Amino acid sequence: MPLWARFIHEGRECFGTVDGETILLHEGDMLADPRPTRQSIPLNAARLLTPTNPSKIVALVDNYRALVTKLNHAVPAEPLYFLKANSSFVAGGDTIRAPRSYAAVSETDAASCIFGYTCINDVTAIDILNKDPGFAQWTRAKGFDTFGVFGPVIATDVDPAKLIVKTILNGQERQNYPLSDIVFEPVRLVSLISQDMTLEAGDVIACGTSVGVGSMKPGSTVSIVIDGIGTLTNRFE
Repeated sequence: MPLWARFIHEGRECFGTVDGETILLHEGDMLADPRPTRQSIPLNAARLLTPTNPSKIVALVDNYRALVTKLNHAVPAEPLYFLKANSSFVAGGDTIRAPRSYAAVSETDAASCIFGYTCINDVTAIDILNKDPGFAQWTRAKGFDTFGVFGPVIATDVDPAKLIVKTILNGQERQNYPLSDIVFEPVRLVSLISQDMTLEAGDVIACGTSVGVGSMKPGSTVSIVIDGIGTLTNRFE
């Protein structure tokens, strides 16, 4: 049975199969079309990476009967899970760091790290969120395909404290609130979140919502409107 590995060798990312103390190099796509070459290198000449480079790790909760019994939890009717961001991934041999054991962005510097602001429709399957009494399913309720809606543009020269967010559902205004009411302003969010995880260029922080959240029925049209940024409109089916 082949043992696949990704690794760095002579400054280049490669992949292949491990056979004892040797790695047999392959080319192509490891997950779709791996092709063996005639090359091999010693295992100790490679720096092993995580074996894949996933977009996320889906991690299960309460999926072992012994632990469910010990914690006096009910056996879940459906898989309970959360996601781990790809910035959390490290390979064997790498150092696992305690939280806040590395430099973070100060609030003063955070402003220069924010490229701009956009509209977000943070769609939630609210019936799933608290479906299991022992575990709030935030990841599942908010993570369905198509539930992360943002755009249509990024505004780079706006003062977020002066912005107003409106939600229009089927032509009726459901939300109208000022960003000045926010608890953690954007620069503080960037500073605090950067203490927990690496924020990469292009990452998006959804700053939350206010009163007026409601449900959408199939066939609905919903718009998020922020004057100075734009209007984000989608149909729900």
